[in-house]
Amino acid sequence: MSFINYNAKEIHCKIVYYGPSLGGKTTNIQWVYQKTATDQKSKLIALNTANERTYFFDFLPLLFGEIRGFTTKFHLYTVPGQSDRDMTRRLILKGLDGIIFVADSQAERWEENISSMNNLETNLKQQGYDIKQVPMVVQYNKRDLAKVSPIVEMRKALNRYNFTEYEAVATQGVGVFESLKTISKSIISVLKGGDL
Repeated sequence: MSFINYNAKEIHCKIVYYGPSLGGKTTNIQWVYQKTATDQKSKLIALNTANERTYFFDFLPLLFGEIRGFTTKFHLYTVPGQSDRDMTRRLILKGLDGIIFVADSQAERWEENISSMNNLETNLKQQGYDIKQVPMVVQYNKRDLAKVSPIVEMRKALNRYNFTEYEAVATQGVGVFESLKTISKSIISVLKGGDL
């Protein structure tokens, strides 16, 4: 849920990148960070440990225009994909405004994708969210690799609620900004429908 700072005339929105470990969540945020103008971003924070790629979160506020005189900032977070980090994932989901689910298209990651999507739905439900009501984009990442699952099968397994979806190659930026732009517009649309 967006946080409104009336004194600073700012609306803070939270976008969470969710998905299996090593699926491309951090790569998405790093690409956005590298390609975003200096005046539109703060420092990118990554908390990594020796045996986990992203232990806690990456944080990136982006300026995104005004709504009724309020400056809108987006805060981008990734969750750790490792199954033993579920408590951290639930914590990061608190107060979210939108989700980009980053699926790993590699055929051998099929079960991990499904498990991660089921975990997302469970964690949302535990916090009082209905997955069908949360702005969401499904991104099928790593489409450039040799042994990938067909999009039709991935859609059937991971996009039961017909969210907007993109094929992506996050290491090359393919589908990265498209996913972010779509989720940002969805959040803005929800905000404009509400009262400030």
